[in-house]
Amino acid sequence: MSLRKDLLSFDAERVLNETLAFIRKVVDDANASGVVVGLSGGVDSSLTAALCVRALGRDRVLGILMPTSFTPKEDIEDAYKMAEMLKIRTRRVDIDGICEAFLKAMGVSEEKPELKITLANLRARIRMVILYFYANAYNMLVAGTGDLSEFLIGFFTKYGDGAADFLPIIHLYKTQVRKLAEYLGIPSRIAFKPSSPQLYPGHKLLDEVPIDYDELDPVLVGLFEHGLPPEEVSEKTGVPLKIVLDIKSRYERNRHKREPPPRIMSRQASEEPFTHD
Repeated sequence: MSLRKDLLSFDAERVLNETLAFIRKVVDDANASGVVVGLSGGVDSSLTAALCVRALGRDRVLGILMPTSFTPKEDIEDAYKMAEMLKIRTRRVDIDGICEAFLKAMGVSEEKPELKITLANLRARIRMVILYFYANAYNMLVAGTGDLSEFLIGFFTKYGDGAADFLPIIHLYKTQVRKLAEYLGIPSRIAFKPSSPQLYPGHKLLDEVPIDYDELDPVLVGLFEHGLPPEEVSEKTGVPLKIVLDIKSRYERNRHKREPPPRIMSRQASEEPFTHD
């Protein structure tokens, strides 16, 4: 059994067609005018935007850039490059001033090192608010950009980048996202760019996760698709057992991010679907 082969053997054309049909159905069922996508210059947002354009047409996709003062210049350039390549409209909202207004209103100093992750999450949630502003204004849906690798280990902000109306690429591991991006002709510098959320200066995946996606994805496949014990996953992937156990622990610890808030279910709520008027 080759866990890496499992990742790379997927049928890109079949996955593409299924994903396009899914996007069209979600948007049509909602009677929405189109979708809003946050463009970061990374592979996830670039692939999501490209898929939405293929599914809906460029006139129904709006790209939103939301940089900070420490967002790398090349990321902003790549986001604009993707928008130009896809011929979609864009809006840019620099979020430093919004974040500063929050902190000032709460009487909190940005200089406190213990608030590093708290501020990172605040930036992600500010971006969510901006996306929903445009979505509400134009009768659009927010297309989330999260992938399966991030989803399983909880590498996203609850009610931040984890908040969306639908998730077009949540069924794809990062390895597969990169392969599908390459298949669609997204430039290699974007398709294979190292993961860097940039929620604080220099923010990288490896700041928070012990291995990169090339090693992580086979571990996830072994643990959660094949149901293998951690010891066997470690043996098959060459990833130290300590790290495999850490990945499994992250999955458990972050379960709350993947599920609805805990609630007491009434008889009616448990038997009838919740509907909006």
